[in-house]
Amino acid sequence: MTLAPTSGLIFRRIFRKTFNPGILLALALVIPLAVASAAQAQQTRIKDLANVEGVRDNMLVGYGLVVGLNNSGDDLTRDIFTRESLIGMLERLGVNARTANDDMRTRNLAAVMVTAVLPPFSRQGGRIDVNVATMGDATSMQGGTLLVTPLLGADGEVYAVAQGPVEVSGYTARGQAASVTRGVPTAGRIAAGAIVEREVGYEMASMTQIRLNLRNPDFTTARRIAEAINNYTQDRNAAKPLDPATIEIKIPPRYQNNVVALITDVENLSVIPDHVAKVVIDEKSGVIVMGENVRISTVAIAQGNLTIRVTETPQVSQPLPFAPGASVLPPVPGAATNDTTQIVPKPRLNANGQPVVDANGNPVFDYVPQVVPGVRQQGQPGLIGGGAQTVVVPRTDINVDTGNDKKIMVLPTSVTLGELVNGLNALGVGPRDLIPILQAIKAVGALQAAIEII
Repeated sequence: MTLAPTSGLIFRRIFRKTFNPGILLALALVIPLAVASAAQAQQTRIKDLANVEGVRDNMLVGYGLVVGLNNSGDDLTRDIFTRESLIGMLERLGVNARTANDDMRTRNLAAVMVTAVLPPFSRQGGRIDVNVATMGDATSMQGGTLLVTPLLGADGEVYAVAQGPVEVSGYTARGQAASVTRGVPTAGRIAAGAIVEREVGYEMASMTQIRLNLRNPDFTTARRIAEAINNYTQDRNAAKPLDPATIEIKIPPRYQNNVVALITDVENLSVIPDHVAKVVIDEKSGVIVMGENVRISTVAIAQGNLTIRVTETPQVSQPLPFAPGASVLPPVPGAATNDTTQIVPKPRLNANGQPVVDANGNPVFDYVPQVVPGVRQQGQPGLIGGGAQTVVVPRTDINVDTGNDKKIMVLPTSVTLGELVNGLNALGVGPRDLIPILQAIKAVGALQAAIEII
């Protein structure tokens, strides 16, 4: 057994001090396990990296009605599709409601969209969960029941039928002046509320090959997965990567007619996935995520901003005790400027106070002079003079931060992610300031990674 230098030093010290064979045996067993655990910590199962091609979910959707609502459903006078759906449902049940079209005033039902996911290998008679959401102006589906609703696939065929009471986690309460709403009362769920009526055909027993689709396509990861499968099956041609996202596996002879066993064994193989060096930036929230393979070439970074802060703190100056009081001087009146005289028309009145008119019935005016006052200078108010008095003294503090405490940091070649973060934190750089710094490093070509802004 070969030990690392540090492990060998510990081994010699313990051997010299104790000479205990039990301790030596424990070290011989623990050290290889620790090294193996460190290596396995970086490995990931193929099951967590790839999917089997063809083993997939199928989306289903349907349109239906929820009844039994406590006056919280759609308004039939405005939601035309709800009214027409109700009339059509009643006609299929033998009730003629077409003549009462304008007299429908109930608000105990709502038109809804029903969605579900059909898992792979679902069989007829099995049950799946469904989600229900309103389409009109219904305020709550609490206490409602979904009527029979066919669920269609992308090909237009019915694959399941849903029905049952709707479970709503939210609620709403209204009054004349206030309302309270918690959660989303217009969306609900029916656990095991749909019965599978049609199966999606997918036969695996007679397959001669299968394909794995990587969730994160990568050339290196695809090759490592293919090599791990070939080493396990002891066949160098059993698996080969077709592209960064697809690995093709030929069914070995010992797994003929037993593809499930092959997939089970392959999914539990472990590989070390590779990742592209990438920096993801969300400018809206200031979130920055950097991969472990991000490297920085030699670059100098300086960060600092000019900040000017003006603070007004007025102070009150009080006179000393027993100081002589202040005297009030009389105000100075304002001086008049030159007034102007204008000739203005004035209606002529008779003895009875009525306007005088001429032969044509037009009013008669007399033109008289009228004095128009000029602008006067504003007089001075009474002044406080002599003696001690209380006054407000302004105080202004101006603080200018030029960023002199910020230093220039030089990053050496091949800086790791941890060294980059520690160095920028030493400069006092926050997440918001880190975004333009990373973009500037990328602009000069020193950031060995791709930047993705979302």
